[in-house]
Amino acid sequence: MRVRLAACLAVAPVVLPVLALAGAAAAGSGDLWPHLLRFVLPQALVETVLLLAGVGALVVLVGTGTAWLVTCYRFPGRRVLSGALVLPLALPGYVAAYAWLDVMHPAGPVQTALRRALGLTDPRAIPLPEIRSLGGCILVMGMVLFPYVYLAARAAFRTQGVEVLRAGRAAGAGGWLLFRRIGLPMARPAVAAGAALALMETLNDVGAAEFLGVRTLTVSVYVTWITRSSLEGAAQIALVLLALVAAVVALERWGRAPGAHAVDSSAALQPRALSWPAGLAAMLACAVPVLLGFVVPAGYLLWAAARRIGEFGLPPDLWRWIGNSAFLAALATALALLLALPLAYGARRDRRPGLGALLLKLGMLGYALPGGVAAVGLIIAFGKLDDLAANWAPVALSGSLGAVVLAYVIRFLAIPASGLDAAYSRIRREVDWSAQSMGAGSTRLVWRIHLPLLLPALSSAALLTFLDAMKELPATLLLRPLNTETLATALYAEAARGTYEEGAVAALSLVAVGLAPILLLARRATKPHLPLR
Repeated sequence: MRVRLAACLAVAPVVLPVLALAGAAAAGSGDLWPHLLRFVLPQALVETVLLLAGVGALVVLVGTGTAWLVTCYRFPGRRVLSGALVLPLALPGYVAAYAWLDVMHPAGPVQTALRRALGLTDPRAIPLPEIRSLGGCILVMGMVLFPYVYLAARAAFRTQGVEVLRAGRAAGAGGWLLFRRIGLPMARPAVAAGAALALMETLNDVGAAEFLGVRTLTVSVYVTWITRSSLEGAAQIALVLLALVAAVVALERWGRAPGAHAVDSSAALQPRALSWPAGLAAMLACAVPVLLGFVVPAGYLLWAAARRIGEFGLPPDLWRWIGNSAFLAALATALALLLALPLAYGARRDRRPGLGALLLKLGMLGYALPGGVAAVGLIIAFGKLDDLAANWAPVALSGSLGAVVLAYVIRFLAIPASGLDAAYSRIRREVDWSAQSMGAGSTRLVWRIHLPLLLPALSSAALLTFLDAMKELPATLLLRPLNTETLATALYAEAARGTYEEGAVAALSLVAVGLAPILLLARRATKPHLPLR
């Protein structure tokens, strides 16, 4: 009973903002709703759908294609590129957009170098495509997010249906035919899952879209609350955004359902050597996404940060930004781990799918909740709580550090919850039965037996949760107290002012934070695939 109560309490923060949003939207926004319906929602909805369609197509094309090449073929640089293709995940979308804006600016390094090479002086002499556009946003977001599909598709190609691929090769199928008729249908569930994660990140983004001039629903939520001070209007837009999230989830389920039923193989698929021209083309096809998604923006940030530090030293508030980011992320990580444990243990105790499994799934839904949506829901809920408590215990939950931490927990509770659930599946139930037969209760069982066995999963989940919380922008922008800056919000402020070099150090710090788990993934990706035994 105590375990289920703890699990219900762990799920409550995830459900709270959704209920608050529904209540506020139902209350209406007065005269603002007709204005939103006529002038804001149509454009925002169209641009959001187009952005999702463009990013979705790009990540599927690049992620699946590169995964197929590095899995099935040998070409120059294959081993290095197989790991490097993970690196773009180290750049949050808004950091990549921030870098590309300055790189492609008329006074930036690309156009300046071209004008010098051609002997031109007019800044408008070279009409390059405008990066501040829907197409530019699709390209930047796609190049940052395609590794979600790459990792999922590569795992599917390496571990599933190897015998089917071998049979196809033996029958004379090769190249495009083998990929289209066997490889792609086999990997369809994995590709759908990776694409759904990329689209969720696109819906959560506010910085890249605003920097690049795309008015998405997420940006509209932020503008309606900050500019018009209308929580009800922001809530109504947020509900439309939630409907899009539900559509993405439904699309992902549809993409998984008819997937091929390939089985794990005991042997790895041996990659075939490509001829020199084909090998060069494969190398370029894998290298270009790495260049666009990581090398160019990260290299530019490193150069801009070094120039800024060389001329003016470190920004005086840098350590305060880092301290605020680390403090909030650490609190959120500790609370997320604390809430995830009863959720995972409650699901384990159910001999068949029941309340424990349902609560675990509800707790993991927060990852599909965009940060801006969660923030608006918390503002509404905490505002009501502030009003109720005003007469007997004056508090201010809205606009507090606690609200920021809770938003992080809602967004990233799925990371430790899913990690612990997977780790529990590897602990034999006989361990529990033996301990219980010797009189161990639930608390002692978890504390003395489960926790030591779960320590690797806990440490990995803590690292990933901490790093994701450090980079969260939309929720932090809406909920942070006045004069409280994190690395993400400091970068956003510098970009809003157009002082790109000033924000380069903060942007580079965020990239450095994201590199730790990504380098681990890249190292694993370069290891040869071991047969399953």
